[in-house]
Amino acid sequence: MPENFPVLNSAEIGTEPESGPQLATFANGCFWCTEAVFQRLKGVEKVVSGYTGGARPNPTYEQVCTGVSGHAEGIQITYDPAVIGYAELLEVFWRSHDPTTKNRQGNDSGTQYRSSIFYHNERQKQLAEMYLQKIDAAQVFKAPVVTEIVPAATFYPAERYHQNYFNDNGSQGYCRAVIQPKMDKLKNVFAEKLKE
Repeated sequence: MPENFPVLNSAEIGTEPESGPQLATFANGCFWCTEAVFQRLKGVEKVVSGYTGGARPNPTYEQVCTGVSGHAEGIQITYDPAVIGYAELLEVFWRSHDPTTKNRQGNDSGTQYRSSIFYHNERQKQLAEMYLQKIDAAQVFKAPVVTEIVPAATFYPAERYHQNYFNDNGSQGYCRAVIQPKMDKLKNVFAEKLKE
């Protein structure tokens, strides 16, 4: 995770929605990894792993994996804006994956692993675009950011066994080798934002 990472200031962020839970939808690699990251943040009430951004209705994991459905593996977050703001979620999003590799995260490759922000309203779109410009201006990454910022599409929850994957399968080889290092980085960088 880059050291010189910019953050949006309060003037850029503006005011959060007045009350009530809000939705955020991201795709940034394997949803087992991204779900585990966002579940640990204060103010995040729920994280659902699923498929979004494709054309086929009700896609299966197999259809998404082969790329035929056009969907990305994504997560839909329900969060309390009084505790954590959308700009903070964006920071975690960009710092928890490599947004410079098109259709790839680590050994996972294919359009289903693309880096995407699916905005739910104009404010989310503006914050995401502003943040992306700030990242580019600061030359945080060695290569250009390829994250797409697109309107939220229908979100299809993934099969039951994909939900809460790291919490239920933490001793599994993939979880230990790939997800646990992300958890360790999360604790180092975002300790004050984490649930007890």
